[in-house]
Amino acid sequence: MPATADSIARYLADHAEVLAITTLRQRLAALAQWHVTQGFPDPTKAPVVRKVLKGIQALHPAQEKQATPLQIDLLTQVVNWLDRAIELASERQDTGRVLRHARNKAMLLLGFWRGFRGDELVRLQVEHVEVVREQGMSCYLPQSKGDRRLQGRTYKVPMLSQLCPVAAYNNWVTMAGLSSGPVFRGIDRWGRVRETGLHINSLLKLMRSVFSQAGLNTPESFSSHSLRRGFANWANSSGWDVKTLMEYVGWKDVKSAMRYIDGTDPFQQQRIEKDLSATPPSPASASPTAVIAYVEDGVCPPPPARETVLELDMALSRFSSQVRGLTKAHRLIEEIGLSPFRMQRLDKEGTHYQLTITSSDEEELEDIVINLLDDIHRIADNHQCFLDATLHDPTGGRHWD
Repeated sequence: MPATADSIARYLADHAEVLAITTLRQRLAALAQWHVTQGFPDPTKAPVVRKVLKGIQALHPAQEKQATPLQIDLLTQVVNWLDRAIELASERQDTGRVLRHARNKAMLLLGFWRGFRGDELVRLQVEHVEVVREQGMSCYLPQSKGDRRLQGRTYKVPMLSQLCPVAAYNNWVTMAGLSSGPVFRGIDRWGRVRETGLHINSLLKLMRSVFSQAGLNTPESFSSHSLRRGFANWANSSGWDVKTLMEYVGWKDVKSAMRYIDGTDPFQQQRIEKDLSATPPSPASASPTAVIAYVEDGVCPPPPARETVLELDMALSRFSSQVRGLTKAHRLIEEIGLSPFRMQRLDKEGTHYQLTITSSDEEELEDIVINLLDDIHRIADNHQCFLDATLHDPTGGRHWD
């Protein structure tokens, strides 16, 4: 150290078969941060490093792992089990179990029908929830991942005839005697409700425990995102259009929404078979020489480089009031993540930037943008900060977050 671009490229090649592509990107971000903080040029942004990383991704593709969606029938199964567990615990006068099951039921139903993320559930405050009799309730979140300007957003929650999140919430808050503070809290072994809310790291273990007790297969395949994906799948199969779903959940980009939606018939067998039966046999195709384009001497010239101007909206905040690395994280994000792309601040606060990205094609542009977002999110995480970042193309209307 300091390293050169060639040495980093060799390092990536040596570990290509051992480490996952996400791990390699994480280590590149750490190397970039070390070089910048020590006053050295960042070698990880060199073209040779990007080419090697792209080649590794092509040779060792990794399928994106997504949480299993909690489908509506599985949600019904879990809620029915929780209702029976509440009745049994009430008969035994086990206050602690009654409270835990009531809390879990409210959390699952609210998380599903509003498509909340896990962090949004644990940060929800009682004083920010307003129940309107015979209509539903509204939940105000001062901050969330999609709220780039930190303006807060109010989410409407409907009252339903079955699997009702409003009734479950009212029941839990009444039983726990809550009037302010976190909605979803821990409960000790004596059945006393704690003052502090659930920690985000405990949510996954809690939900999988409930799913396991309710008899769901492979409970370890579910996560807090299973509620969000489950609702998106239910809405899609129920005929919601993508625009309505995006507005309801809070997605800004169609690509982000489509990642959560699984088609009801992923292989579209019926549609393909119908089209095959209706398509007449086609005549003999033209000679291959008529459709194959040859390049002189068998060499395809590289595509010309192009520049794409993107705008970045970024909001950085502390995980808690004890965190002191906000200023440093902001500085490192600018120095490590943004400065290689001819960064220009568009406001004094450092929340709006203009970046110029050089790429040969759309695929390379996509790779650069994804790596950039990974880098700045990792810097924020390393300094215990919450980052909400969205890149968009002001001319083409594309978004990345």
